[in-house]
Amino acid sequence: MKVWAVSNQKGGVGKTTTVVALAGLLADQGQRVLVVDLDPHGSMTSYFGHDPDSLTSSVFNLFQHKGQVPEGLAAALLLETSHENISLMPSSTSLATLERQSAMQGGYGLVLSRALTQLWDDYAFVLIDSPPLLGVSMINALAACEQLVIPVQTEFLALKGLERMVHTLDMVNRSRKQALPYTIVPTLFDRRTQASLSTLRALRQDYADHLWQAYIPIDTKLRDASLAGLVPSRLDNTARGVLAYRALLRYLLAQSLPRRNKVA
Repeated sequence: MKVWAVSNQKGGVGKTTTVVALAGLLADQGQRVLVVDLDPHGSMTSYFGHDPDSLTSSVFNLFQHKGQVPEGLAAALLLETSHENISLMPSSTSLATLERQSAMQGGYGLVLSRALTQLWDDYAFVLIDSPPLLGVSMINALAACEQLVIPVQTEFLALKGLERMVHTLDMVNRSRKQALPYTIVPTLFDRRTQASLSTLRALRQDYADHLWQAYIPIDTKLRDASLAGLVPSRLDNTARGVLAYRALLRYLLAQSLPRRNKVA
């Protein structure tokens, strides 16, 4: 099982779209994929046709057992999606109360890791949609994953969110045996605007060591897929956005290979 988290401390940068698009491309290849929605807004849960306001069983249930995860609970929370090879661990608005609950009790940083251990043999990939705020949910995502994807909208204000995210990652890495590898992904790129062009230049100048050198373009087909509740590749396999995400997936898979297997 490979566990990837998609995170940024700024909203609206394409986190959910990135999770769904990558999950869809992996699932199209026959891989069994689990997507985990850790955002109280429940965008990915809504994407697949479930209502985060009315769900009584969600990822929030994992955090109701003093930091432990009862056997079988993780599997009991899973829902089907529009793709036969993708399962969803949904979010609910109750997740917004988690910060207050964890502040009073503590010991919640590894809950998701413990839950995924129960599902280890069932899925080849887990993709986590992390909330845009530093807190228990994001810490769980970072603790559980082995590779981090940071989508960054190609506009000036998004660079500030990236700064905060990298700072958070530095703090998290101090408590890890090995630093968490991360890839910065420029998103919502529009070559017609100076804002996109200048932001992409700044990313290539300041974050070259961790930057995927291509970008995800603005593509209305990605929005259409969301409205249809389909992974983008099932709506239009040749859309510009899908082709870009396919290139990103190849890059991430190459990055996740053990070093000894990488081609020099």
